[in-house]
Amino acid sequence: MSHGQWYPPEWPDRIRALAAGELTAATPKRAATVMLLRDPAEGTGAGPAVHMLRRRASMAFAGGAYAYPGGGVDPRDDDRLVGWSGPALESWAERLGVDTPAEAQAIVCAAVRETYEEAGVLLAGPTADTVVSDTTGADWEAEREALVARELSFAEFLDRRGLVLRSDLLGAWARWITPEFEPRRYDTWFFVAALPEGQRTRNASTEADRTVWIGPAEAVEGYDRGELLMMPPTVSTLRSLNPYGTAAEVLKAADSQDLTPVLAQARLEGDALVLSWPGHDEFTQHIPNGPAGTGDAGDGAP
Repeated sequence: MSHGQWYPPEWPDRIRALAAGELTAATPKRAATVMLLRDPAEGTGAGPAVHMLRRRASMAFAGGAYAYPGGGVDPRDDDRLVGWSGPALESWAERLGVDTPAEAQAIVCAAVRETYEEAGVLLAGPTADTVVSDTTGADWEAEREALVARELSFAEFLDRRGLVLRSDLLGAWARWITPEFEPRRYDTWFFVAALPEGQRTRNASTEADRTVWIGPAEAVEGYDRGELLMMPPTVSTLRSLNPYGTAAEVLKAADSQDLTPVLAQARLEGDALVLSWPGHDEFTQHIPNGPAGTGDAGDGAP
């Protein structure tokens, strides 16, 4: 393939096993990820840059791929109310397509928590219209590490610090569900947010070996050349950022984005298995339908 689409070699066999009824699809875990944006220097004419991390090659899921800060929902974040600023939880539940305000709170908490855990950026403040400006220091780091270890829930962390979660700084952008034939499945909401004034990103993740600020167009060009490895949701969301000149423009456009879940499909077409993501033809893969273990991805995205 000339592009950098992440494609596990075991997928063809798993697709065949699923089609034959020999594989039971795993239930996807809810997750959230954040496209953290930073405006360019004044006068450059460039659009906003996005913060990305490269997952360590040793990671079982998407090793070596570029992605955004993100991770799974912590069920503990839906069992107590947190200090909240922005749209009501009922509005978030409707926007995210979930049944209850508690579920919406847990998803939004996951987005803010993972951004803090992996990038050191915290979308919360002491009041409904402020954001913390400094999260450095041994006490902050100890609590961040406790969050990572799941020794501390995010709701407890906010309560301890007397902080209000700034949900108004987030915009829901997209939703993708890992294919049924992948053993590690996630139902992931993609959010956008602007880097708060005074805060700085850092590589705080044990899962990443590199972080970058990069223009969406530059990142996609690297993918198209096969230089940057990415999953389809990452490429798609990067392309969708291209029309916007500032982070504020992106956030303003968030409410109009379609959150219909995108789920890959696999079908038999002639002598090949066809893997596709509805509405995203560039990611279609044609896999020779030979004996198990012999299929290679081909005719993929340009």
